[in-house]
Amino acid sequence: SLQLNAPMFDNFRFVILAIGLLCLTSLACNYSIINFTFICMTQDVDDVIDIGNGTTRQRYSYSQTEKSALHWAVAIGTLSGTFPVNWSYVRWGARVPFFLAGALSALSTAFTPFAANLSLYAFIFLRFLQGVAYSADFAAVGVIVVRWAPLTQTAIFISFLTTFSSISSMVTNPVAGAFCTSSLGWRWAYYTFSAVTMLIFTLWLAFYNDDPQNHRTVSSRELERIQEGKTQAHIERDRFVPYRAICSSPVILVVWLNAFTELVGYIIMLTYGPTYIFKVLGYSIQETSYLSTIGATMHFVFKMSSGLLSDLLSFISEKNKMMFFNTLAVGVSGIMCALVGFMPTAYLALLMMTISSSLSGLNVGGFYKCATLHSRQYAHFVLATVQFSKCVALIVGPLTVAIFASDETNGSGWILVFLFNGIVMIIANILFYFTATGEPAAFTQITRVTEKEKEQSGIRLKELS
Repeated sequence: SLQLNAPMFDNFRFVILAIGLLCLTSLACNYSIINFTFICMTQDVDDVIDIGNGTTRQRYSYSQTEKSALHWAVAIGTLSGTFPVNWSYVRWGARVPFFLAGALSALSTAFTPFAANLSLYAFIFLRFLQGVAYSADFAAVGVIVVRWAPLTQTAIFISFLTTFSSISSMVTNPVAGAFCTSSLGWRWAYYTFSAVTMLIFTLWLAFYNDDPQNHRTVSSRELERIQEGKTQAHIERDRFVPYRAICSSPVILVVWLNAFTELVGYIIMLTYGPTYIFKVLGYSIQETSYLSTIGATMHFVFKMSSGLLSDLLSFISEKNKMMFFNTLAVGVSGIMCALVGFMPTAYLALLMMTISSSLSGLNVGGFYKCATLHSRQYAHFVLATVQFSKCVALIVGPLTVAIFASDETNGSGWILVFLFNGIVMIIANILFYFTATGEPAAFTQITRVTEKEKEQSGIRLKELS
């Protein structure tokens, strides 16, 4: 990796943080470009195909089923890639595997216009590859936090790194829209994002190293700060992960439950909020376009501030801080979600939706911080599983809407959607009160050496008996 020898790099970890955030954002941008370019593609009147009997149709005039298939391909790709990618991080570190994920995302994005022109199946396949590349995101967050974040800045690192979804949504639509309305056309949105992705991941390959202690740019003072309070097992990078112990930990299981319920709630608000605001609450299309972005914008602001606040409030115990932030992010957010359908006016319903979406951004100081501090050197696996739960949430969210609100204009169906999800979030938050902790788990003491010693002692006991 590239070395920079200068006094200012007493804070080199923030360079890694910035490059990591850019990489994460670029992967999210690449798979979400389609959300806006769908509009431009259907207006491409010059590109038509013959469907027989002298009839033609616009090539990119996809049915709702075909559009769903293109979205589900990303979810399936992410589901398929989550654990293999996490294994590659454990085996080789994050530097090369994450770069390869970026290269895969860049290439699949660059060839998307060609695939869309070729056939729907080719288009779906490239969307699947984008999903596989996107699966590298959350495990990368875990590795960067584990390797480069001081324990006292854990929440700050998590808050910055997990804003990639919000930033990508704020960047992608305006840029894609600009290309759509320009003489270059929608295809250049894909080419541009692909080129930028390769540039950003080249910076990652040049500057990132999994071991701060082996990075000449990191001063002894900064290294001391990064490693302060960490065990030797935390500092040393090993391929060993005690999967069974982690997956049977009540603390981690409750963290995953909170992550899953909060993600389902946020995805429903983000994906179906505009539909509910327009078709049920009765706002105009123009009003819906900006009202639906308020929650997402505030979510971003709350996420950034919660990380800073959580780490700065050193006079409050970690457990109490986690319970406070989680109560707001999951508990109160769940209450607001449950109340949406019961509000007597459209304004109050919109207010409940906005508060629910906004507060969920405080999750960084809650279950995210608990996961990282409790699992320490194994946080990459715990956060990778959060990514897996995000994929499941992408399936469960739409499924919940399909079951309870198949008629999008029927307000009573939406009442059940919001109520069901809100109740589950409240239950998850209550369970968090019994398990929240900032202390390292017993499984953080399990290493390759301790496991080998355990096996050898077991063999000796058998021989003696």
